[in-house]
Amino acid sequence: MSFLKSNPRFLNTVLLGGAFTKKLEAIAKAGFNGVEVWQQDAEQAVSKTTQQLDALALARTDYQVLLDFDGAVGEKRDEKRREALTMMATASELGSPMILVAANTAECAPQKIVMDMQWLCQQAKGFGLRVAYEAMSWSTEINQCDKAWQIIQQVDEENLGLVIDAFHLFALGRTVQDLANIPVEKIFLVQLSDIAMPLNSDAVKQIARHQRLLPGEGDFPLTALIAYLVKQGYSGPIGLEVFNDQAAEQDCEWVAQRAKEALEHLLVESDSSA
Repeated sequence: MSFLKSNPRFLNTVLLGGAFTKKLEAIAKAGFNGVEVWQQDAEQAVSKTTQQLDALALARTDYQVLLDFDGAVGEKRDEKRREALTMMATASELGSPMILVAANTAECAPQKIVMDMQWLCQQAKGFGLRVAYEAMSWSTEINQCDKAWQIIQQVDEENLGLVIDAFHLFALGRTVQDLANIPVEKIFLVQLSDIAMPLNSDAVKQIARHQRLLPGEGDFPLTALIAYLVKQGYSGPIGLEVFNDQAAEQDCEWVAQRAKEALEHLLVESDSSA
C-alpha cells in the first residue's frame, strides 16, 4: 500500500543520548526523513539548528512540547501564553510546520480549555503553524484520544488536529475504537512506542518517561493501530517517541538503526494485515 512508501518517518530525539548534533546525524544515517525537535534541543542558536537540519535533509516533523497550557489557572495562564508565543516564533524560524501541545496534567480549569486552544490556534495562524493536540494518560481532564477529539471539535479551527500517541492510547486499556469517529485529515501525527502489558496504573508516568520500548518489544496492539490507519488512508507523519533511559546510554547510531528497523518491520507487518 502507498502508506508504506509515502508516509514521512520520524524519530523523536528523546530516544538517543549524546550531543544534539550527533543525534541528528544518527537519525539521518538510519534513514529517517524527519525529526521531532524539543525546546531544549534548540537552546543553541536557532540558525545553527536550522543549518544542521538542512544539511542532513531532515524535515521538522514538529516542535515540542507546550505543557500545561490548556485550562491553566491564575498567573500561570499568562505565563503559558507568553511561552506559547516564544515557542511558535522559534518553530517558525526552525521551519517546523507544527507545534505539539500536551493536555494539561496540572491544576486545570476545564471551562477554559476550549477558549485557550482557540487563542492558541489563532496565534499559530499568524506564524503559519498547525497545532497538534495530544491526550495524556495522566492528564487532569483530557486523558483519552476521544476526549481530545471533543475539544478539537469545539475549538473548530482548521489548523488544530490530533496526536495519536500509542502509549497514551493503550496504557489505560483503550483501543482503536477511540479513533472511530475522528476524520483522518484531523489526525496530524502518530507517535509509536511499546511496553509490556499489563501495566500497573501507578507506574504509568514512570514507564512513560523512562521505560518505553521499541515496537515489537512489548504487547501493545500496534499492528491493529497501523492497520486501522492504513484503512483510513492516513498520509501524515509516523514515527517513534520512545523514552528509554537504557537506550539513551548506548551508541546513538546503533539505537537509531534499531529504531528504524523496528518501525519498518511494524509497518510491513501491519500493511499485510490491513
